[in-house]
Amino acid sequence: MARNRRLVLSPPSEVWALLSDGYRYGEWVTGTQRILAADPHWPAVGARLRVRVGVGGVSLDDTCVVRICEPERRLELEAKADPFGAARIAINLIPWGEHTLLVLDWHALRGPGTRMHGLPVDYLVAVRNGMMLTKLARIALREQGRAPAGGPAPGGPVTP
Repeated sequence: MARNRRLVLSPPSEVWALLSDGYRYGEWVTGTQRILAADPHWPAVGARLRVRVGVGGVSLDDTCVVRICEPERRLELEAKADPFGAARIAINLIPWGEHTLLVLDWHALRGPGTRMHGLPVDYLVAVRNGMMLTKLARIALREQGRAPAGGPAPGGPVTP
């Protein structure tokens, strides 16, 4: 299992807003080339997110299914990328003062990843997941205090 932690300088509600928009995963999930589809009820339990992942010219389609959803607290996904198997991704949001401590756990469930489980694979996954959490933290900080799409920021002027 690979575990990453990242302090995000935004409250859990704002971090959750990013996690709740399936179409935004491509902005912060390393290796995502394109979001193919997101169920309208994302991130409710059973909702699916279809993505194209890859490096360079090599790509494959992946499906993430929500297994556990506790708004503003916890999101657990099962990512399936055949023929490579599946992994469980657990994202916990822990209030840390006015901020959020994100804890991301990754664990291979099926396929070659279960046999290659150990230091080299966990290290590579931890590096990738660390990059993802850093991107997510930057997006959350950049958008902190912004109003939902179509509205002005609280107390701020409307900008074109």
